[in-house]
Amino acid sequence: MALCNIAVSQPSLFYFNPPSLPPIKAPASSSPSSSSSPSALACSKSSSPQPRSIGDGGKPDELNPKRLSEQSSWEAKDAEGRDYLYRLGQEADNMNIAVGARAGVIDDVFAGDFLGKDSDVVFDYRQKATRSFEYLQGDYYIAPLFMDKVVCHIVKNYIAHLLNVKVPLILGIWGGKGQGKSFQTELIFQAMGVEPIIMSAGELESERAGEPGRLIRERYRTASQVVQNQGKMSCLMINDIDAGLGRFGNTQVTVNNQIVVGTLMNLSDNPTRVSIGQDWRESDVTNRIPVIVTGNDFSTIYAPLIRDGRMEKFYWQPTHEDIINIVDRMYEKDGISRKEVVHVVDTFPNQALDFYGALRSRTYDRSILKWVEDNGGIEDLGKKLLKRRKDEKLPVFTPPKQTLEALLESGYSLLKEQQLIMETKLSKEYMKNIDD
Repeated sequence: MALCNIAVSQPSLFYFNPPSLPPIKAPASSSPSSSSSPSALACSKSSSPQPRSIGDGGKPDELNPKRLSEQSSWEAKDAEGRDYLYRLGQEADNMNIAVGARAGVIDDVFAGDFLGKDSDVVFDYRQKATRSFEYLQGDYYIAPLFMDKVVCHIVKNYIAHLLNVKVPLILGIWGGKGQGKSFQTELIFQAMGVEPIIMSAGELESERAGEPGRLIRERYRTASQVVQNQGKMSCLMINDIDAGLGRFGNTQVTVNNQIVVGTLMNLSDNPTRVSIGQDWRESDVTNRIPVIVTGNDFSTIYAPLIRDGRMEKFYWQPTHEDIINIVDRMYEKDGISRKEVVHVVDTFPNQALDFYGALRSRTYDRSILKWVEDNGGIEDLGKKLLKRRKDEKLPVFTPPKQTLEALLESGYSLLKEQQLIMETKLSKEYMKNIDD
């Protein structure tokens, strides 16, 4: 570690000298040229810490210690006599200590470049990691079977210590694409008042080995802190896990894939002992946090991870009645009757739930194009959307009146696009030697 001695030869504009601290003396080896400048910085390296003395009769700090406060947690000792700063250094993922001020938050004059700009050690922890669902406005339908499964899994994990059974930590919800697995789960979170931490398959890989596994453990511990500090239920949710961990054809298994699988298996076996690299402490007990993962095909995932006892599997395939109820709530504000909803669903059978959402969105296309023409055309569109004054509002957009005929027309258009993708395979035209 480098020990720095600062020598100030001229009084500065702002002078502050606490009575309890000794004056800073220039080192003996300072050259005349360095002392003639307004402020000089001389650094010397030492392999062993140098004893410090205070201005009270020259007694060392060990004989006359000064505490910040009688209730200071920074100087509180653990059972091994180590204070908070020592433990914080032990738990750090590396030995690079960032000091200084965060650039962009305060003036650069005070931030400087010498000691660094990223010293706000609690900045990352102040960010809200949990997901809130204020954007879910409206009366949505939740399938009873889906709700029973998710609610039962969450409650079982929170009262696992009261049950004399083995409770799986992970609930794996799998099924066809676009069947509302993630959306239905979020609706249940909103109804239960759960503040989850949601991850995606894109976070399960990194250029740094071990980073995704560490990220999962950190998110798990963060959810535990939500329970402990805020008194709210929380859980860890990973969407489309088979896209990040599944094996398709000749895909390569990376080290991060193996670490993520091992991390999830370890969480399932030891849900209250989660390390992010620090030394194990007996007092470091994490709250048990339920984990929910979604995917399309769990047969591509490492088998020991999805075995019974670690993961409870739930295949979600909405029934015809579930689809009608969900679509009916979706079209309720548009004035579409339940009879018309049944006709739309029966006209386009074997479609995922997101098909009926896209069908409703397609009916807005003509109204949006008319709105663009009424506001100056595409030439002035950028000025209208991005360069208007603060007090200037966008022109009013009138949503189209939904009719059964418009919905059916949009449905046939979407169906035609699906068939073109399946029938017109241009890859065969461009690569003649591709296998069927």
